[in-house]
Amino acid sequence: MVLDRYRAFADRILVPVASRLIRVNPNLVSWVAFLGAVGAGFAFFFGGAAFLGLALGLISVNAYLDALDGKIAKMTGKASVRGDFLDHVLDRYADVFMIGGIAFSAYCDLRIGTFALLGVLLTSYMGTQAQAVGQGRRYAGLLGRADRLVLLFLGGLLQLIVSPAGKVVWGVPPIAFQPIEWVLVLFAVLGNLTAVQRAISTWRGFSAKSP
Repeated sequence: MVLDRYRAFADRILVPVASRLIRVNPNLVSWVAFLGAVGAGFAFFFGGAAFLGLALGLISVNAYLDALDGKIAKMTGKASVRGDFLDHVLDRYADVFMIGGIAFSAYCDLRIGTFALLGVLLTSYMGTQAQAVGQGRRYAGLLGRADRLVLLFLGGLLQLIVSPAGKVVWGVPPIAFQPIEWVLVLFAVLGNLTAVQRAISTWRGFSAKSP
């Protein structure tokens, strides 16, 4: 993941807040983050300047809280398999709501949105499938969740600045898309490439004697 190198910087803005929320159940933070993603998805779907602005704010809330819940869990010794499972389930539904909201909106062709969502879900599946076969969870690849959230935010910001009504496309037909639609094109391409990348890495991880 491209943004992995900035984990130390992220800790600077996570640890002070997490230390003040040590009595808060990290699962509650996960649920609030999920609700932010749901709101962002609906805001993208309705569109317009006001809703796009709301979507950007809610994406930021989801991104921050999604990192904060794990930090609280680790700092308080509350990290658990159950909490990890809940976090990943909510993250996948969050992805569906945010990308689905754009896919069904006036900003995107539904076919592009479908391939984008397929790439995102398969990326996550390949990561957990590696863990299921005993190789540990795979996080490596071209496009991780943190990268996707940053790209969604930037795409939404460009859409807000350039064409909140959804009437401007960039490119030369037939390769011409709206600003945030270009982000989903990236998800469709890089997401599926990341899924393949993780699948190959897992395949190579089996020893010659593995059944």
